[in-house]
Amino acid sequence: MDMRQLRYFVQIVESGSLAKASRQLFIAQPALSQQMARLEDEVGKPLLLRSSRGVTPTENGEALYHHAKFMLRQLDQAVAVARQETAVVSGRVALGLAPTTVCRLGLPLLQHLRAKYPGLLLNVVEGLSGHLEHMTRVGQLDLAVLFSQTAASELTVEPLLEEELFVILPAASPLVAAGRESLTLAEVAALPLILPSPGHGLRRRIALEFERLGLPLDALAEVDSLPLLMHCVAQGMGVTIKPMAAVHALGDQPEQWRCLRVADALMTRTNYLYALPPQKLSPCAAIVRDELRAVLARLIEAGEWQGVALVATPVAARIQHSDADALEVAN
Repeated sequence: MDMRQLRYFVQIVESGSLAKASRQLFIAQPALSQQMARLEDEVGKPLLLRSSRGVTPTENGEALYHHAKFMLRQLDQAVAVARQETAVVSGRVALGLAPTTVCRLGLPLLQHLRAKYPGLLLNVVEGLSGHLEHMTRVGQLDLAVLFSQTAASELTVEPLLEEELFVILPAASPLVAAGRESLTLAEVAALPLILPSPGHGLRRRIALEFERLGLPLDALAEVDSLPLLMHCVAQGMGVTIKPMAAVHALGDQPEQWRCLRVADALMTRTNYLYALPPQKLSPCAAIVRDELRAVLARLIEAGEWQGVALVATPVAARIQHSDADALEVAN
């Protein structure tokens, strides 16, 4: 087995077709089929299921695909390190962030890394928590900020931020009397709510507090796109419940919004930093992990990211997910 065969195999799985993979790899389809036959002979088990609709991996093929993706990423990083100039940090790091996190952290982190480590390429992947959890589990991300302590096996995880949830509405909205700084959850329940769909981790977190007080949670609309949701709120359709970072989704004009606390419920969400285990984490990814914490601390201290607090966790307290499987933490 060689790395070329693994590259071919990964491309076939991702293309779902030998013909499409052959075009993307610039290799004749018969030669590609021959390489896969040799790979299956060496493994001793079938790796691909072929049908008139294309190819899909077998159970063994799926397992090989995830390991091959990781190995190829590590090889690419090793080649990049070998080619770099002395004392120059160079490499690619994939970081997964939820939309609200991107609003406050994305640009400052990119600017910081660009200035300090110009040879480091940061690939920021924005997505809903469920999608990012899947990408983290299958090894497509080096780092991710997620909202569950049990999201991905075999990765290190540590609490990073404690984020408060606010009732957010336009500054001039007539839905809540001027001068109010907080609402009871019963008052919130009576407002027209625009929320993420029930499968969204934030929606489940909100639902827990409503259930605790025996209140109905009826949404006027369910929107899983942060910009669209905030546009709906800006147009006066209703209010939403989000971290304060959401007010930056439509531009850096927080004065156009009101963020009201919930007086009788603990409306918070913990952000967890996930990383590959030390033996698999590249030097570049370790740098991004540490610089991410530094940028967060600076943003919070300067008042540029409000409604959040850093969770102080010593390095020794970082844990493996496998040691925390018994812990149940709400998204």
